[in-house]
Amino acid sequence: MIGKIGRRLLGVSLLAIVTGCNQTDKTTDLGVSSGQQAASQQPAVIQGACPQVYLREGTAVHRTYAKGAKDDPQKLIYQATLAATTRQCVQTANELKVTVLAQGRIVSGPAGNPGAVTLPIRVAASDGENTLYSNLNKFSVTIPAEGTAQFVFTEANIVIPGGAGSYAKIYVGFDEGPYNTK
Repeated sequence: MIGKIGRRLLGVSLLAIVTGCNQTDKTTDLGVSSGQQAASQQPAVIQGACPQVYLREGTAVHRTYAKGAKDDPQKLIYQATLAATTRQCVQTANELKVTVLAQGRIVSGPAGNPGAVTLPIRVAASDGENTLYSNLNKFSVTIPAEGTAQFVFTEANIVIPGGAGSYAKIYVGFDEGPYNTK
């Protein structure tokens, strides 16, 4: 008897779950379903008008030497390189929000030790001669005991004017200049 009641209760419960999953979107006064209305309020992710990301010549490699040494391979503390980049854009009514990622590698030199180092990575966006965005980041990377590691640098919420996407270029690279020049 209890088994029969349990099966009926299970059957009614499953029916209630299936019925709840099959609800349709309710139509608003404008004839647009609530699901469509919510989707239209979300910013669109677009790649077609998303500016390309470039490694500027001469900025893809960063070397740090022991004090007083320059270009002496035996005094190299570490070398960092940037190799690959990508981006994602979200279009709003007036602006394009870009997230930039750069993949890199750090290698300890003969004068180096394991530990945390700070890399100066600049992200800049330009539209011809006009600088639309520029920011120099202090990016922390840890050199492990093995002496080499990969890292991924990310900078989100880069905001440029909405119509600049197809003409703008974004650059990523190492830079020793002043920080925070947005």
